[in-house]
Amino acid sequence: MKETLLTVLENTRLAEGIYRLRLTGDTSAITAPGQFVNLKLSEFYLRRPISVCDWTEGELTLIYKVLGHGTEAMTRMAPGTEMNVLTGLGNGYDVSRAGARPLLVGGGVGIPPLYGLAKRLTERGCRIAAVLGYNRASEIFLAGELKALGAEVIVATADGSAGLKGLVTDGMAAVSDYTYLYTCGPEPMLKAVYGVCRTSGQFSFEERMGCGFGACMGCSCRTKYGNKRICKEGPVLEKEEIVW
Repeated sequence: MKETLLTVLENTRLAEGIYRLRLTGDTSAITAPGQFVNLKLSEFYLRRPISVCDWTEGELTLIYKVLGHGTEAMTRMAPGTEMNVLTGLGNGYDVSRAGARPLLVGGGVGIPPLYGLAKRLTERGCRIAAVLGYNRASEIFLAGELKALGAEVIVATADGSAGLKGLVTDGMAAVSDYTYLYTCGPEPMLKAVYGVCRTSGQFSFEERMGCGFGACMGCSCRTKYGNKRICKEGPVLEKEEIVW
């Protein structure tokens, strides 16, 4: 974990309620896809945890959804704004487990960390399949960017306005040759994915957090090997240790 000041480069709307925030500054504490950062907003007491979409040396990309007063305030941050950020938080994905044909499954704001993961898997020569779930066509984001990386992308929408009509589990049925699973999204989705997954995998959990770095124990969950803190030992957990 590292506390640093980052400067806003871009803060633009991508889709209905979805924004991309690009920041510049010290990103050296981020070491794996699936980690997150904790943003300090001047008018709010608690920091806002946001998963890392992508990072390079000196630049960080976050994608967030407007869900309340805090994220609504974030939409008004103009280029040049300085932000106090805790970076390098959480346990990210292990790309060495992927095999030749990893399957990435994401729902809603669980999709952004899969983009950074896909970039690292592509660098390793993996043939990626990605199943992305949205409520409706107006909420689709990052599908084109994942296709540009060479991934086979399957889109599922709950209302059928784009791609398959249904859930990500319906899209998973179209991919039969995957060697490993990586997924991120709301818990009901993760539980459904767990039920149909045919391989080992890594599941990234979304959870309300207090401190974001393991001190308050507010995001603890039960696993087969004892309690773990989503912000510290997670958000990524191995399939074999999950207790529903």
